[in-house]
Amino acid sequence: MNHLDVVQVVRRIRDLPPLPSIVLDLISSFEREDVDVALLAEKISRDQALAAKILRMANSSFYGLPSKVSTVNQAIVVLGFDSARALAVAGNVIESFEDEKAGEIDVAEFWRHSIAVALCARGLARHAGLAQDHAFIAGLLHDIGRMVLASGFPEHYAQVVDYCAREGTTLGEAELRVLGVDHQRVGQLLGEAWKFPLPIQRAIGQHHRPASTELANLPGLIHAADALVQALDLGSSEHAAVPPLHEAIWTSLRITPEQLQEACRETEAQFEETCQLLMRTKTDE
Repeated sequence: MNHLDVVQVVRRIRDLPPLPSIVLDLISSFEREDVDVALLAEKISRDQALAAKILRMANSSFYGLPSKVSTVNQAIVVLGFDSARALAVAGNVIESFEDEKAGEIDVAEFWRHSIAVALCARGLARHAGLAQDHAFIAGLLHDIGRMVLASGFPEHYAQVVDYCAREGTTLGEAELRVLGVDHQRVGQLLGEAWKFPLPIQRAIGQHHRPASTELANLPGLIHAADALVQALDLGSSEHAAVPPLHEAIWTSLRITPEQLQEACRETEAQFEETCQLLMRTKTDE
């Protein structure tokens, strides 16, 4: 087997296109309580592409406003700063991978699945008393390591896909067998490089196998959201068997069956429009 080492993976992460400075500012603000919203709104306004995303989101049918929002400040009021920040970061992360070649991954389906998990995680987080913006970003990025591996090491990843098909294993099992590293670890390394908050990094790194101490926290939540989205069949996680759901997850998160159904309904209702909002190409701006 052609195992990769962490040095190769880190080098690949460093070769990825850098995120815009305003997006890095937004990421760094996740862990600050003294966020200067006015200053960040001003910076967003100066970035035409990002401002356009925020305005498009605020004017979406989710909010059913009687008149059109025309400024970033108005959009942040409508969306709420936490939601605006999460959606802006999400849109830019997706855009940063637009030009990457990932031959063994259907990129559109990859992001549709990721967006569905983000929406589901946000809905579950509201009931579990966890940060909804953290849940959304962690859900969006939970499988990002797959994109890093498939685009950076295409020949290696083709062997992973072949192993999955031949042996009927989960993707993580095939990655560890073929590459010696899985997409959870790679995704966590990317989260570290982009300086996302530690809870988000841990959720990416444990979303298939959350530690027992993390079942009531973000890793357990993303684990649950990923499983629910698989059941709802929103987006595709092709090439692999579905990892098992931890049996203690719902008790740990303290989410009732009614709350679970509500989160699923919200995810399905918001899914298509959120995909259209976040997956639009640069030429659509």
